[in-house]
Amino acid sequence: MFERSDETLIKQALKGKKSAWVQLVRRYEKSIYNYALRMVGHPDDAMDLMQEIFIAVFRNLSSFRGEAKFKNWLFRIAHYRCIEFYRRKRPNQSLDDEPHEQEAKTNEQPEHQLQHSQQTMALAKAMCILPVNQRTVVELKFFQHFTFDEIANQLGVSSNTVKSRLYSALDKLKNELEIDYV
Repeated sequence: MFERSDETLIKQALKGKKSAWVQLVRRYEKSIYNYALRMVGHPDDAMDLMQEIFIAVFRNLSSFRGEAKFKNWLFRIAHYRCIEFYRRKRPNQSLDDEPHEQEAKTNEQPEHQLQHSQQTMALAKAMCILPVNQRTVVELKFFQHFTFDEIANQLGVSSNTVKSRLYSALDKLKNELEIDYV
């Protein structure tokens, strides 16, 4: 089946075609939700954040100039919404809160599902120890598959800064995950 480009959907959505907007949201909602979940560590907060992100995108869709890919623009908005979330919520969050990860429904054997679920939970928990700037880089690089230059552009820093944050985060994650599995 023919899939319309983001640009085509944006033009149609700006003309008031609701189905085009819905298709854009459906195309990116899982990625945005998972991004928010890995950034904030709790499913309810991630869902709220995802809704805030798409509301912001809808309100600002007319300002999208197409100079970068829509996905890059979308994740830039998501990044800023996550930062706002941390500024609002972080001081009030309990230290006892455990990060949760929504389990994907697969046809794997129960042992594999359990192992995958445990690994996902361990990674989500380990990512919560990272400072937000390092967590963002890990998320954008490994889960959203952005290049170093695209991440640098989104965050307004140099590619070398992105690389430095990534390697520092990976070192912390390695140490944290080794402690959990020893």
